[in-house]
Amino acid sequence: MTDLRSLSFQELTGLMEQLGEKKFRTTQVYEWVHKKLAHSYDEMTNIPKALKEKLSDAVVFEPLKEVERYVSKLDGTTKFLLELSDGNIIETVLMKYHHGNSVCISSQVGCRMGCRFCASTLGGLTRHLTVAELLGQIYYIQKTTGERVSNVVVMGTGEPFDNYDNIVKFIHMLTDEKGLNISQRNITVSTCGLVERIYDLAKEQFSITLAISLHAPNDQMRKELMPIANKYTISQIMEACDYYIKETGRRITFEYSLVAGVNDKEEHAKELIRHLSGKLCHVNLIPVNPIDERDYKRSTKASVEAFAKLLEKNHINATVRREMGSDIQAACGQLRKRYNDRKEEKSND
Repeated sequence: MTDLRSLSFQELTGLMEQLGEKKFRTTQVYEWVHKKLAHSYDEMTNIPKALKEKLSDAVVFEPLKEVERYVSKLDGTTKFLLELSDGNIIETVLMKYHHGNSVCISSQVGCRMGCRFCASTLGGLTRHLTVAELLGQIYYIQKTTGERVSNVVVMGTGEPFDNYDNIVKFIHMLTDEKGLNISQRNITVSTCGLVERIYDLAKEQFSITLAISLHAPNDQMRKELMPIANKYTISQIMEACDYYIKETGRRITFEYSLVAGVNDKEEHAKELIRHLSGKLCHVNLIPVNPIDERDYKRSTKASVEAFAKLLEKNHINATVRREMGSDIQAACGQLRKRYNDRKEEKSND
């Protein structure tokens, strides 16, 4: 059954007509759900009991439940483990910056992309998140903290483009003035490089930031790090990015995780420069987060700085990602995996 929060304003209008309700009820209910961020029908004080009953028969309304919360002593980053209505667990991270609160959301329960350095993918894909569950992560954090969320990053567990239709609808609803009205320019969506979807997204004419998880300067190395590289070459990704930039005029961010001795040498920086030279782009260098199941080690500070300097020298804008919440395992998938492992251990006792 569809969740109430997944219904666009137009869809809710159609449902109200089916239920024989007046048009103004659509605005009232939509506002409770998407502006006042109600967690239950009980909070909707100006909605008649009879309408609430009709709605609960027609759609489900199941906000996310908090299972655990971790707050970093280093920078205040907060990681939420949230439970979905079917018992699955997802991670959502709140990061506080001087320019506002940023929330990093998950797009799937698990992930099937198999990137070697990522904990999110270790258990494979369970399912896609619904529009309600995508919005629900932001709604939960804004409601419980009482603080406005100004930036949203779809970079948590999952491959957003593997859940493409729900992500597109989510962006429309999140940026709608009838809802939280977050600026499209304050939304970033990441992909490991599903080429067809880059073309599709260009046609949407969003003003969001597209981030490409590249992580390697050549196809051979990328295949070792990211199985998706067996399907799409770097050249194909670059062609799609050129099209995206041409259609939208938006700068693309390339994510590049630096693994010690693997992809962080001068020769690798030079290869990367050949791919990106002349592009409207920015490179986000990320010293890799070590995880127990892999033996990758993060690059030294000197290697990271040398890599960034070489890119800048060749007129490619580069920054080193500031690490947030390292003391609470704030990297994608780590806490969810630890929680599920603990749960499994208890059930086996």
